[in-house]
Amino acid sequence: MSKSTPRPIPPIQNRQRITIGISLLVVGLFMLLVFTRGTQPGQTATFGMNITATSKALTIPDLVLPVQPALYTFIVITVFLGAWQLARGVKSIGWLVGIVAFCFIAAFLIWATKEKSFNLVGMLSSTLGRATPIALAALCGVISERAAVTNIGIEGIMLIAAQTSVVSATITHNLYLGVIVALLTGGLVAGIHALLVIRFKVDQIISGTAINILGAGMTSFISSRYLEAHIDQLNNSGTFKIISIPVLSNIPILGPIFFENSPIVYIMLIIVAVMYVVLFYTPWGLRTRAVGEHPKAADTLGINVFLVRYINVIIGGMIAGLGGAYFTIGSVGRFDQNMTAGKGFIGLAAMIFGKWNPIGAFLSSLLFGFADSLQVKMQILSVPIPSSFLAMAPYIVTMIVLTGIVGRAIPPAADGQPYEKQ
Repeated sequence: MSKSTPRPIPPIQNRQRITIGISLLVVGLFMLLVFTRGTQPGQTATFGMNITATSKALTIPDLVLPVQPALYTFIVITVFLGAWQLARGVKSIGWLVGIVAFCFIAAFLIWATKEKSFNLVGMLSSTLGRATPIALAALCGVISERAAVTNIGIEGIMLIAAQTSVVSATITHNLYLGVIVALLTGGLVAGIHALLVIRFKVDQIISGTAINILGAGMTSFISSRYLEAHIDQLNNSGTFKIISIPVLSNIPILGPIFFENSPIVYIMLIIVAVMYVVLFYTPWGLRTRAVGEHPKAADTLGINVFLVRYINVIIGGMIAGLGGAYFTIGSVGRFDQNMTAGKGFIGLAAMIFGKWNPIGAFLSSLLFGFADSLQVKMQILSVPIPSSFLAMAPYIVTMIVLTGIVGRAIPPAADGQPYEKQ
């Protein structure tokens, strides 16, 4: 019996294997030339494992690493994976890139922290906070696009909701009322978008762009015309106090990160879990996914395609409105012009990277939140990198994600397409 000959590797896959392998080897070489330069034997990097003296978490010893051995360990891992990819190739490019990214970030932190102290848990806690509005924007995109309605107006929705929430909370002295107003604002603006694209068949990209322009212009005008002149009366709401969950907040590392947060962070985590269950384990989720994949077939089975799309887009707008509220009453207690700083668009990138899955979108948001938090901490450590370049970190990560290097993300089949009832 003759042995079967192995299947030849398609040229496209072969080129991808070689390109990624060489890229990883270049990353390893960069780490060797840059991160090991100027290091000396005996140098250490200290990473704090306790966030603050006010935290209820149990105190544990700080993590102290020898700089040179740790750096060379991560460099060897990166070079080995690059050589393996170049020679043999791996099926899961996502895992490969993830491991190399971890090695690069770990080496970067050790290099930046040599002979210094860096609060690692504090940065991770900040990561969750900075990822919250991105995650809420991503979840807005997930629930909308699962019903085949593209909403790139998330940035505008968040801006408008951020302003209405802080004004209402300042006037009424009630932060929770500010959250309710943000939810209603987000739902209203998203409802307008839904009406335009579902009822009047307006191009979804154009409608979303119009909302972004409206949000930026309207909030800037109101801010400069009214809020700056009446700060105490209209733009000074205060922020939510940190809520510690009993027992869970005492857990070292995890406690300060997940269980000592603003109420909006907890609501975001609940929304992630609820949306996942609703989308994949309930009849409504099945209808939503059917409308997003094949609306004509869903209509044939008696599903009201238009109703499903309206409800999902409005719910998504309310979630984005909550994200807008986080910028003001959940974070700084006031409204500043264009304070969302592109987080709505980054949320869309997180949605794509997370493959239109609520949990995937949340995990992707943590990546962007980490990049945002990292650039702030690096400025504190005074690393020899211009602050303007550090500030670019979350946007650079966005571009890398959108290049599709970790695999192509496939949207719902009918995403962005208007539906005509036959």
